Amino acid sequence: MKKFLLFFVSLSFVFADKPITAKNIINLENIMQPVINIGGTRIAYVKIVPPSENSKNRSSFREIWITDVDGLNQRKFTSSPNNSWYPQWTPNGNLSFLSLRKNHNKSTQIYTIPTDGGEAFPMTNHKNGIGSYKWSPNGRWIAFTSKDDESSEIKKKKKDGFDMIVMGDEQLYNRLWIYDVETKSHETIFRQDLNVSLFEWSDDSKFIAFQAAEKVNTDIEYLESSIYIVKAPNGNPRKIAETPGKLSNMSISPNSEQLVYLGATSYNDPLAQSIFVHNINNGKSKLITPGFKESFVDVDWIDDQTVIGLSQRGTKTVLSTIFLANNLPEDVFNQNDVLAPDEIISSFSFHRYTKQLVVTANSRKNPNELYVGLYNSKKMKRITYSNPALTNIQLSKQETISWKARDGKTIEGVLTYPLVYRNGKRYPLILQIHGGPEGVSQDGWNTRPTYPVQLLAANGYFVLEPNYRGSAGRGVEFSKSDHDDLGGEEFIDVLQGIDYLIKKGFIDEDQVGTGGWSYGGYFSALAATRYSSRFKASMVGAGLTNMISFVGTTDIPYEMSVVHWNQWWFDNQQLHWDRSPLSHINKAKTPTLIIHGMRDERVHPEQGMELWQALKIKNIETEFVLYPREPHGLIERPHQLDYMNRLVDWYKKYVK
Repeated sequence: MKKFLLFFVSLSFVFADKPITAKNIINLENIMQPVINIGGTRIAYVKIVPPSENSKNRSSFREIWITDVDGLNQRKFTSSPNNSWYPQWTPNGNLSFLSLRKNHNKSTQIYTIPTDGGEAFPMTNHKNGIGSYKWSPNGRWIAFTSKDDESSEIKKKKKDGFDMIVMGDEQLYNRLWIYDVETKSHETIFRQDLNVSLFEWSDDSKFIAFQAAEKVNTDIEYLESSIYIVKAPNGNPRKIAETPGKLSNMSISPNSEQLVYLGATSYNDPLAQSIFVHNINNGKSKLITPGFKESFVDVDWIDDQTVIGLSQRGTKTVLSTIFLANNLPEDVFNQNDVLAPDEIISSFSFHRYTKQLVVTANSRKNPNELYVGLYNSKKMKRITYSNPALTNIQLSKQETISWKARDGKTIEGVLTYPLVYRNGKRYPLILQIHGGPEGVSQDGWNTRPTYPVQLLAANGYFVLEPNYRGSAGRGVEFSKSDHDDLGGEEFIDVLQGIDYLIKKGFIDEDQVGTGGWSYGGYFSALAATRYSSRFKASMVGAGLTNMISFVGTTDIPYEMSVVHWNQWWFDNQQLHWDRSPLSHINKAKTPTLIIHGMRDERVHPEQGMELWQALKIKNIETEFVLYPREPHGLIERPHQLDYMNRLVDWYKKYVK
């Protein structure tokens, strides 16, 4: 009797936790945008929260929360249905943020509110709304970006019915403005036509560094932006750094003499993943991470000679200290790791005077939470617990694995086990392939509505997320190793990963499915056609299917052709057609689910339609689902829920 009772108690313990569901996934909360106040005692952050079941809003809300640095006194500062984001501490200790509150203004404005409570007060009333903003360190000004309005002439023509669209002629610049706190007035800092993206104040409040392109165009903004400085509150912009390709985050040194920024090493470098230091006085820039085997995603100054950088290192992330010997070192790159926890760090905020370090990080067990610690202590304390429901959910085991490509390269991926796994049994496998191709799969919280990894594992599948050549996290050379060969050796990397798992005895080679979004959707379309014999089912999410027509319909023809292909389709038409899933339609026999947002400008829905029509003509099982209002992904909760359930049903039908 005692043995039976013990057995019963053990079973109760095993089955107490429930598998994750699609509804669990859309109800998860997430932490982002942490910022420390001037005194280093409080942190403001944004929490992404789902709407209630009976809410009319179909998308998640952004709320601002405040906490002491020790995690005490956590409280909600703003509430739904008003979206609020991008918190910043004002010089007098209050909090400012961006919000869209239609009872005040039809567009996004800067609001402020005392930290001891009160009503949110709109500081600005800018006609075209605020894109991003930053306080000057002296508290006198706020710099912000705002898009141009259409001219009165164009508005009148549209009112009279002349509402034609001339493609490529929509020159509405994102301009840099300044708000004077004392006079409560705002004006553009300069009149020159520059499309501004990122900007930063100098610590002495004398100038602003900003990134801008000379034309309004997604491709040009990505690939042809330069760095400028302009005196505040008004002046003429001066170009200080012209890089050969992509730019990303930047920061001005405390003495206002140097600028550190992330940039590409060449025009066809897929990522702004290397660290440069620019001497503002002599106008020289220096790459300080040549040949480094990881991808930096954020950077800041600790002091005038020391930089802190956040990088992707394979499937992990690392915060590192970079010591600069001399202002612009020739060959010196000394790095000490500050923090390399099991968690995957997504953002950080560093307080230069108290040396407080705040990060948002996720793990295999939870989405992003807030962690606090002193710089270089290598100890971080988690202070938020946003998803208590996860404690009652049983999650599947996951790990980083690696295998050899046929040319000897080491390829990594994240492998998630079936929830109920028995050693020695072979299971079906689902690939979840990241986009880009310069994306990366990381060994942290890997479940989201478009990539429901844990949901698939709960339904009995192994799930592999491969970081094929061309992915981030391995440095410039690796991210460029797919050039001139898209859909070639990088796809073989993935097939080699499948073969590796077959040899390990993990999976049934006759039960393999695939899915992914964007470039991952392209992979899955190629799997369903050219490599159809190896795949039982496919899901193509916003995936390109025709390499030639794609270039003519996307908003990034240059990035795709010059950066990734390193050539235009008309320079090598046969290769581009050969790497198009549609060119292999006669080999296709894989049941294919095609998903697309109707407002997708990156990969036009016609790409999905081309594949759908071809599969129908070939009498291959297919389904094409278009989601209204959705861009290059899924935002609305009903659509996310429908997609996850539809995906699971598709795989259950064909991959068993």
